[in-house]
Amino acid sequence: MKSLSLSLTLLLAGNNIGFSAEPIRGFPEDEAKARAPFEQRLRATAESNKIREYMSRMAGEPHHAGSPASRAVAEYALAKFKEFGLEARIETFDALIPHPTQRLLELVSPVRYTAKLREPIVKEDPDSSDLNQLPTFNAYSGNGDVTAPVVYANYGLPEDYAFLKSRGIDVRGKIALVRYGRSFRGIKPKVAAENGAVGCLIYSDPKDDGYFQGDIYPKGPFRPPPGVQRGSVMDLPLYPGDPLTPGKPSIAGTPRLKIEEARTMQKIPVMPISWEDARPILEHIEGEVAPVEWRGSIPVTYHIGAGPSTVHLKVQADNATRQVHDVVARMRGSMFPDQYVIYGNHHDAWVNGAADPISGAASVIEAARILTRAMQQGWKPKRSIVFTLWDAEEYGLVGSTEWAEKHRDNLLQNAVAYFNSDTTLRGPMSIQASPSLEKFIEEWLRDYPDPGSERSLLDASGRRNFRVGPLGSGSDYTAFAHHVGIASLNAGFDGNMSGVYHSVYDSMRWFQYFGDPDYVFTTAFAGFMATGLSRMADAYVVQFDFGRVARFLRETVEDLKKNSKVKGLAWDSLEREIEKVGLSSRGYGQVMQSLESRFATLDKTKLKKLNKAIFQTERALTRPEGLPGREWYKNQLSAPGRYTGYGAKTLPGIREAIEAGRGEEAQTQMRALTEALAAYSERIRTCTRLAQEF
Repeated sequence: MKSLSLSLTLLLAGNNIGFSAEPIRGFPEDEAKARAPFEQRLRATAESNKIREYMSRMAGEPHHAGSPASRAVAEYALAKFKEFGLEARIETFDALIPHPTQRLLELVSPVRYTAKLREPIVKEDPDSSDLNQLPTFNAYSGNGDVTAPVVYANYGLPEDYAFLKSRGIDVRGKIALVRYGRSFRGIKPKVAAENGAVGCLIYSDPKDDGYFQGDIYPKGPFRPPPGVQRGSVMDLPLYPGDPLTPGKPSIAGTPRLKIEEARTMQKIPVMPISWEDARPILEHIEGEVAPVEWRGSIPVTYHIGAGPSTVHLKVQADNATRQVHDVVARMRGSMFPDQYVIYGNHHDAWVNGAADPISGAASVIEAARILTRAMQQGWKPKRSIVFTLWDAEEYGLVGSTEWAEKHRDNLLQNAVAYFNSDTTLRGPMSIQASPSLEKFIEEWLRDYPDPGSERSLLDASGRRNFRVGPLGSGSDYTAFAHHVGIASLNAGFDGNMSGVYHSVYDSMRWFQYFGDPDYVFTTAFAGFMATGLSRMADAYVVQFDFGRVARFLRETVEDLKKNSKVKGLAWDSLEREIEKVGLSSRGYGQVMQSLESRFATLDKTKLKKLNKAIFQTERALTRPEGLPGREWYKNQLSAPGRYTGYGAKTLPGIREAIEAGRGEEAQTQMRALTEALAAYSERIRTCTRLAQEF
């Protein structure tokens, strides 16, 4: 047996860097050691001037979904992928992508004030005056023209309305004024409507992302008084993607719902506003003084009565179908070409979007360049790698969801894992993932340097007992992890861009001053993702760790039992099945350990079959009927919460039933999870049997 393939030997020629002593699962020991100089070469190939080039081009002009500029950005990325020598194409979908046609907000009583509803030019930032900026609006708002008194409802959470009710304040027939934060923005009008409100205004309070936090833009990174956060108010916890084609791709021949039938469209008009426009409304709300935790930092006294502030709110969008352009590029594998790892980020932005999403999109392009350069030097990945840049993510994960729904059958059969990024800035590494990828990620972080220190990313995390965060929603991993059942991760260096999030000020100037000066972290991130992709694509055996899944299940059930207010639940069957997952994982691990030294000599046909069985274990963690009331979400381990939107709920079927006090439903969801885990254990045992055949 040769210790290295010829292709890897050629790549390492002349490189005398010492080998790592740490093991990497999925590789025989000698090849695992040889990856240290190879991966150092990948890191060294990442260039900050390339990142700057991609970002300057893609974030140079506003390019919201459905615009010619968004198509132009997609074509630029396509040309880059082809320039690197990859097979690449654009896939187009026709989805509901509304643009605003009328926006009006007037305080009509007890004084008159007309809201500006615009962000002014900042002379220091040339991009703030760009043409074709999308106006401040909330996508998928209900169309409406209403005049009503205003009620201040804090963050607009269910508990906020419960507090108002306890104080005798009736929201019915009123317009709710709520501040951004604590939940996904789409939850705010949903809860307002459930409490009888006829409209919803969402403003950015300076306590959360303005002068209370630090200097405001352009002097500092935080939101100026007229700054506004655009954004989608799709009811994301029901389903993402085109509201008119749930579960099906928005292509020719797919039946479409009528607008009024779309469950993810809001039923009342919604509008985002600045704190500058919110101030005169708040000034004229009377009633008792708001509790301390309800008070922001606008220089007014916050009250919680209904009125006498009365506003006229008019919102109209065209609810038009527009084209969405996904860019898909493929690097063909040499041993298992039909099996593939996907790396995706979105390319559309609410305006210029230098940080969100172009910092991450540039890293996708640079990771592709890094790995194609390695191929030119002789490296050949065993599995294929697919690089994707999604469109219309900002509207509700539209491009990625429609693509996943279109290719669902192929993904079920052949997708090994999905890697996602979005914004990446100067700051600590943040990763959320499927539990089966936790050990893989731990090894990856262990072996990659933190650009802000001399430690590894794992050491820099400060975690002695490493855990990855669970996957909720809010980015393009959602369809892959929660609908199809593909092991997924979401990664990025986590800086604070709250002050310009979804505004005209998310520009190249902001990024170069406050996001990632000198592009150190963005460049490091491209190398980081190239390293992880190469490991997943190169491993003889896919590096899932079933024991980490068992640990996740045990810890989550323990937490649920400890904090459950529902008494008399029967946990025994579920806990027994979790122990079977643990036993199955240990048996699998013992067999794989005995095979490790022979990985490179194993029969390739049998190895392909084994790998397919390994990555398809993840599909057993889904249920065809999905979660209660939201069948699109099929993953049983995590999902976005009904009233969090982005934030994850672990074991969501059980957890949300318990939180709502529905004991019978919780027991039903336990049975569903138990059945899923029985199927999961059986798939692990199948992997063990296949490994024993070598």
